[in-house]
Amino acid sequence: MRAVDLIIKKREGERLTFQELDYLVSGFVEGEIPDYQMSSFLMAAFLRGLNYEETKYLTLAMIKSGDLLDLKDIPGIKVDKHSTGGVGDKTTLVLVPLVAAAGVKVVKMSGRALGHTGGTLDKLESIPGFRTDLSLAEMKEIASKIGAVLAGQTANLVPADKKIYALRDVTGTVDSLPLIASSIMSKKIAGGADRIVLDVKVGSGGFLPFVDRARALGELMAALGSEFHRKTVIVISSMEQPLGLAVGNALEVEEAISTLKGNGPGDLLELCLVLGGEMLAAAGAAPSPEEGRILLEKLLKQGAGLAKMREIIEAQGGSPEVLDNPDLLPRAAEQIELLADKEGFVHWINAREIGWASLLLGAGRLRKDDNVDPAAGIVLRKKMGDAVAVGEPLAVLHVNRRDNLAEVKERVKKSFVIGQDSPQLPPLILDIIY
Repeated sequence: MRAVDLIIKKREGERLTFQELDYLVSGFVEGEIPDYQMSSFLMAAFLRGLNYEETKYLTLAMIKSGDLLDLKDIPGIKVDKHSTGGVGDKTTLVLVPLVAAAGVKVVKMSGRALGHTGGTLDKLESIPGFRTDLSLAEMKEIASKIGAVLAGQTANLVPADKKIYALRDVTGTVDSLPLIASSIMSKKIAGGADRIVLDVKVGSGGFLPFVDRARALGELMAALGSEFHRKTVIVISSMEQPLGLAVGNALEVEEAISTLKGNGPGDLLELCLVLGGEMLAAAGAAPSPEEGRILLEKLLKQGAGLAKMREIIEAQGGSPEVLDNPDLLPRAAEQIELLADKEGFVHWINAREIGWASLLLGAGRLRKDDNVDPAAGIVLRKKMGDAVAVGEPLAVLHVNRRDNLAEVKERVKKSFVIGQDSPQLPPLILDIIY
């Protein structure tokens, strides 16, 4: 078997077997197949497509490329949640403690910011002392003891995905539904959870601009989950504007804390309750997502989610004092208001542009080895549908570095589209696929 023959086969639109895809994946991980050949295969797959069987085989080959996390010695059903990425998406920081407070075990492995989207690990590490670099033994111990753990992906979990995604990112082959589905589902299945809830983002702040493609991706991932005996629920949610008000690591942690205290933005709370209700229902902790939502609302009012977050922070070496005094989180040297120069109503906020502006302030990274500024970011003062008067603040920039400040100001102001009539707001939840 030769890689070049398989590249030609896919280039001609023929179907590949599991053995052939496994040969490509394992050979690439082991260094026997060079980058240029894997890049050629990815472009052929991008242009010619992969059918369902090929997507399933690719997913299995990627799962086999590294470790499988065995969580069976953690009692109870384990649930995982994953978002396809967005701007201001701090749902994990609210969901994990709240769902764990309902008695469901959550072993959550997250990633870092890249491009215009934020990363949960960067947010967590803005909490003084918080450790995300846990060993598998530590993760199991914490999850068994308190019901939840928030950690980084272990080094040898689906190494094929890390290598293949790095190539897709620089070869124009990211936007392929089979490649996206195999990337996400290989990590979720290898991660050992019994139930999976996926939040697929649609809109300017996500990587899928249209609902029909998001629905197709969701159906594909749900089918793959079933294939590997994982109950998988897909929630398709809007990312036409940033989620919540805060964009930036410490700023988002503070907003998550406020949400756990019952004072969070309405859209963030709503999405957390929808996702959390699905997680409880999938785990059998509630008879339906609606009943799960009611339980989570009750726990939120009782402060159980906040109490569980305190346990998580303490267990992972962080300073739980930030829950009582958010001023202990990193703070930027300057806060600069951007004021509206026209009156009307906010019709749209370009989430992607807000994400890039936050990155330019230092809150994100263009390359995986870039450092992030935990204090930098943007806090919105207006959301879609809000009335605006001339001179009112649209957003507040949290600034430690001024080298990109002029560009940031321009990007943020242009992100706000203001019209004269009160707009009809799009729904937050666009579809749910089982």
